[in-house]
Amino acid sequence: MINPDTLEALHRSRSVDLYHLSLVLDRLLTDPRRILDVRARLHVGQAVGFVDHRGNTAELAMRSGRVVDLQDRHAVVRDDALRQHWKLPYVAIEPDASSPAGRASDPPPMPPPKPTRESFRAGDRVSFDDRHLQPRIGVITRVNAQTASIDCDGQRWRVSFQLLRHVRDV
Repeated sequence: MINPDTLEALHRSRSVDLYHLSLVLDRLLTDPRRILDVRARLHVGQAVGFVDHRGNTAELAMRSGRVVDLQDRHAVVRDDALRQHWKLPYVAIEPDASSPAGRASDPPPMPPPKPTRESFRAGDRVSFDDRHLQPRIGVITRVNAQTASIDCDGQRWRVSFQLLRHVRDV
């Protein structure tokens, strides 16, 4: 909840100051460390709270739901009350720490086995995140002993098999 004095000060601020503040906040919210911190504490089926961004007020409306899917930059959460799916950025999700019973009934699933050299062949379409956490999609051109050589829009990458994910055409 935003302090009423802070909200009043924001209303009195110059537009250029508000724009500068929005840039700073955007950088903070898209910081990969912040995203990874939240993502590391989530698993599919977990009870969470999340921000309802549909309201026009400065009031913070929190809803409750369960994680349905974890994606690169967003999570899909099923709203408990409305039975709707929400695609939310990780920073809008708060793992539900207030419910110890909910945490006990939601053990994290076993992690999938790490991909190995045998999981990939030349010509496979794969994706991975580069060192700046930007998703890359390409085609394996060569399978080496420890890495795969990948062509991504004319750029050549050598990526460990554990960092690769198969791309499914839908």
